[in-house]
Amino acid sequence: MPDRGGGPTGPRMRVGRPSRRVRTLLMTLGVLAVLGMTFTMFAGFWTDWLWYRSVRYSSVFTTTLSTKIGLFFFFGLLMALAVGVNIWLAHRLRPPLSAMSMEQQNLDRYRMGIAPYKKWLLLGITALVGLIAGASASSQWRTWLMWVNGVPFHQKDPQFHLDVSFYAFDLPWYRFLLGFGFAAAILSVIAAALTHYLYGGLRITSPGTRATSAATGHLSVLLGIFVALKAVAYWLDRYGLAVKSSDFKATDNWTGLRYVDANAYLPAKTILFCIAVICAVLFFATLWRRTWQLPVIGFGLMVLSAILIGGLYPAIVQKFQVQPNEQAKEAPYVQKNLKATRDAYDIDDAKVTEYSGTSTTTSKTKLRDDVDSTASIRIMDPNIVSPTFQQLQQIRNYYAFPTNLDVDRYSKDGKDQDTVLGLRELNLNGIPKNNWINDHFRYTHGYGVVAAKGTEADGEGRPVFTESDLPSKGDLGTYQQRVYYGEKTTTYSIVGGPQKEIDYSDDSGEKTTSYTGKSGVNLANPINRAAYAVAFSEPQILYSGAIGEGSRILYNRTPKERVEAVAPWLTIDGDAYPAVVDGRIQWIVDAYTTTNGYPYASRTTLGDTTADSLTATNNSRAVVAQQNQVNYIRNSVKATVDAYSGEVKLYQWDTQDPVLKTWMKAFPGTVKSKQDISGDLLAHLRYPQDLFKVQRELLTRYHVRDAQTFLSGSEVWQVPDDPTNKSGDAVPPYYLSMKMPDQSSQAFSLTTTFTPNGRDNLSGFMAVDAEAGTPDYGKIRILKLPTNTTVNGPKQVQSQFNSEQNIAETISLLSRGDSEVEYGNLLTVPLDGGLLYVEPVYVRGGGLKYPLLRKVLVTYGGNTAFEDTLDQALDKVFGAEGATTRPPDESTTKPPTSGNPTVQKALADAQKAFDAGQAALKKGDWKAYGQAQKDLEDALRQAEAAQAKADKTGGGSKSSATPSPGGSPSSSPSGSPGSG
Repeated sequence: MPDRGGGPTGPRMRVGRPSRRVRTLLMTLGVLAVLGMTFTMFAGFWTDWLWYRSVRYSSVFTTTLSTKIGLFFFFGLLMALAVGVNIWLAHRLRPPLSAMSMEQQNLDRYRMGIAPYKKWLLLGITALVGLIAGASASSQWRTWLMWVNGVPFHQKDPQFHLDVSFYAFDLPWYRFLLGFGFAAAILSVIAAALTHYLYGGLRITSPGTRATSAATGHLSVLLGIFVALKAVAYWLDRYGLAVKSSDFKATDNWTGLRYVDANAYLPAKTILFCIAVICAVLFFATLWRRTWQLPVIGFGLMVLSAILIGGLYPAIVQKFQVQPNEQAKEAPYVQKNLKATRDAYDIDDAKVTEYSGTSTTTSKTKLRDDVDSTASIRIMDPNIVSPTFQQLQQIRNYYAFPTNLDVDRYSKDGKDQDTVLGLRELNLNGIPKNNWINDHFRYTHGYGVVAAKGTEADGEGRPVFTESDLPSKGDLGTYQQRVYYGEKTTTYSIVGGPQKEIDYSDDSGEKTTSYTGKSGVNLANPINRAAYAVAFSEPQILYSGAIGEGSRILYNRTPKERVEAVAPWLTIDGDAYPAVVDGRIQWIVDAYTTTNGYPYASRTTLGDTTADSLTATNNSRAVVAQQNQVNYIRNSVKATVDAYSGEVKLYQWDTQDPVLKTWMKAFPGTVKSKQDISGDLLAHLRYPQDLFKVQRELLTRYHVRDAQTFLSGSEVWQVPDDPTNKSGDAVPPYYLSMKMPDQSSQAFSLTTTFTPNGRDNLSGFMAVDAEAGTPDYGKIRILKLPTNTTVNGPKQVQSQFNSEQNIAETISLLSRGDSEVEYGNLLTVPLDGGLLYVEPVYVRGGGLKYPLLRKVLVTYGGNTAFEDTLDQALDKVFGAEGATTRPPDESTTKPPTSGNPTVQKALADAQKAFDAGQAALKKGDWKAYGQAQKDLEDALRQAEAAQAKADKTGGGSKSSATPSPGGSPSSSPSGSPGSG
């Protein structure tokens, strides 16, 4: 039988070269693949360049790119040269004849194998190490620019008396150079040793001398360079002690020298430096002695010294000198840390004042009057009412508001008022049909600002809007309302071309528009279109007929993205906020300069320090540099992003900050002068939240100025957990117009509370003047509560609210059925020696998808009230000693009588409406409750009108105040959740 498998007796298969057609096809595919990869890299570079040019910050792109390229080639070539020269030198110093041994005979095969490719192998190895080293060096562009452009701090460290700039700008660069030197020395030693071994200069098993004199001299010099670098490392380590972190006492991120560092590690590093220098000289001496005996002894001595002097001796000092008398030994160094930390975080001027926590004022009337002059209490919580804005002012499904609204202040009739506001931004999830044209061409922008009074609500618990509807109108006047850049705008849009955009819709139908701004990149150029088609992985950009003359692509559209891109050396605050400035909607972004090299200043991790109960549920509010460890921070830049044009402007805010001055030297012309800030913009700048959070975290320990108190840990505070949030995260700081005891008038402030470590009672209250342009802007005031009395903290106040029987019963009624009670911000206000707590209570449900303000909780001096309005609650708290709350339906007070029958009838109608409202409240019928509140308001209005008419004509009886059913006379209708 024939062997059909192709054996010796069967036919053989012919295996030949591929045909010319196949080779041509493979070559073509290879060329296309290379061109594709090349164009992909080009597309990334080209689109970046076009974007930076479009925002007029091309100098940032060119400076950053040229610095990276320069570092890449310089250090890449330097590393390649160091390794390549040593391989070449080791090959040049090879012995003429290799020993006749099995080891060398085996190596001969390798030598013969690589002989034809020696040059290519050398080029390949050097190119590989050069690429790796160059890539590593290019990532140090920030370190290089700070070193070459560094300016002095004009402050010296207390140990070595060097300017702080040495630690912030110089030392990081020196450490990089040292690390690069170590890498080059180690790779050169390895490469030279392998080459010497391959060519017989080093022998492992062969008889006779283990190394030739040439190999001994070559490797000794390389090892001498390594040890010399170690000597430099020991010397720099001395200065590194000033910025070294360790766990110590009340802080996990202690920075700076302690007693053991100054008296053990510092002299040890100096001794080790001297030993390393001697050891390096001994290695270099082998060029003449040709023996490793002395350098090996020296190296062993250095290692032993490192163990004994650098490790054992400091441990002995710590054990037998420091621990028996720690407070006395460490106090001078703690004092240095206290001063440096307070300077580095700009908290040295924080004013700490003793505060009793209990009022000595006996006049309830005076206390009630003082509330209005002390604070404009905000009952509209910006973190609760976003769904209410959404439901009442969304208008179209393709608009949306941020999860957390913002608090700003706007002037009305010459008086500033706290305002809650948000932008109606684009929501692609709500458009009628998702497709490429709709998503990127037709639905491109949001529309208008919606704003409401922070201190009021209407009769049904809804916000009192000062700017509303579509297009928006109200107190803000005329401004460009289209929002092309916003916090929720995360996709690209193509505008200005043949395809019209949906502007907004009203009763007459859809309005269209076409973008006329200069933002974005022009897509008329086919190269640009091809580059963006590759960069965005969207081939339709290349051939779509919707793109034509005038088409521009908008991307990088969130304010934080844009500021971070044009100023990559800044750390961005987690909360950009909008403001109407000079007829434009401007996003205001706070930005920080930071360093990790401020001597003696304790470090903090930005991501951890700025976390609270809001950032836990809203990642967009988290600070950008999540895990950046810093020990110096300044809010040195205020940035704006135009919501229509996307224009980014950076303003110098801290004119004394040396870190900002350094970056301004590196990127000249990118930051405008502080004098360029307009008055309208200045009115909306505020103290940033993330900086305040960092400072309050530091002040839990560094509010004390005495080293002994700091070491004892007796006055360590903590930021309390948010009592209205079950996440267990810290309470967020709140913006509030209020005055501290030493202030004569209210100021827009950022406030927080402190409790003792591990306890819930109040230990301190902190506020910073947040209104830019005022003399006291940035001034931190801390009210320190006495330690010998207990003043309730936020958690205890919340527990007190929940434990009041009457309040608990009413809350139970409010949350009946599918209704849900939501607690608003628990505001703390210092008042006449005591502390006033105010908390709005919202209800969501009963057919409503959004929260409405239904009650206000108030407590002061042990008196608690739970009423429909803030005024009613304040009146009750300050009206009688020990006043408590009872459910509204328990009221038996009759309406006042009147001799005027029209007034009397209106009052009877008001009482009827009030009773109907309470009955509806008990059933959880919010529709009926709302109608009852409307009827009540109408009846009271009629009573007021009738009484006024009677007074004018001289008929009827005169009452001293507007009657309020179910309670005492009030300046606002009962059931109205807003303040008067």
